[in-house]
Amino acid sequence: MEIANRTLTADVIAALRYWPGVIWGGQKNPPDPVDLTVLPPFFNEVLQELPWWNRDWKVRDVEPGRPLEIESDHHGHPSRFTEVSVPGTVGSSGGESLPFVAKVGFAGDQLIRFQAKIDDVVLGPAVAPAGRMEPHPFASVLTGLMDLREIPVKAMARETARSMSTIHMLRSGTHNPEPLLTQEIAKVLGMSEADIRVIAGLDDGSTR
Repeated sequence: MEIANRTLTADVIAALRYWPGVIWGGQKNPPDPVDLTVLPPFFNEVLQELPWWNRDWKVRDVEPGRPLEIESDHHGHPSRFTEVSVPGTVGSSGGESLPFVAKVGFAGDQLIRFQAKIDDVVLGPAVAPAGRMEPHPFASVLTGLMDLREIPVKAMARETARSMSTIHMLRSGTHNPEPLLTQEIAKVLGMSEADIRVIAGLDDGSTR
């Protein structure tokens, strides 16, 4: 899904920005109500574009989410954007229901981030085509760190005693990092093993 190409309507923006607990001048004065019913159709439209296998489930209702104004120097994000997590429920045609939370980031009228959580399942824009495995998230971080330090694939392979094809697969996300390899990569990158383990999703929460 091309997040950057989606423009939000004024009604959707108003609903995302609505927060009845807003404080004005030290006193709580609820803002004028807005129509939150525009959000379920919007969320359902976006969910239909995600690799969500059970399209029988639809967002039924939502509650106001607290919008946060965020300053960012993250590459690819505008310097200032709004992020809000909107809670609600989804339901199936069979009458079942599950908790739902949509995390939405937008700048002006442009959607820049969308992630949904339905019960314990997290949904987001896909990188791989339908039917193919998603690349391991370590791939983009490793590629960025290597490029930043100007470490070519050949050098990383030599220093870690791995084949160049293994490093290429790590960078493409088709090979999952294992503990010994992350330890070797950390040395080459000049980073702590603990940091690389966390980035690779291998952190077990234990202290060293």
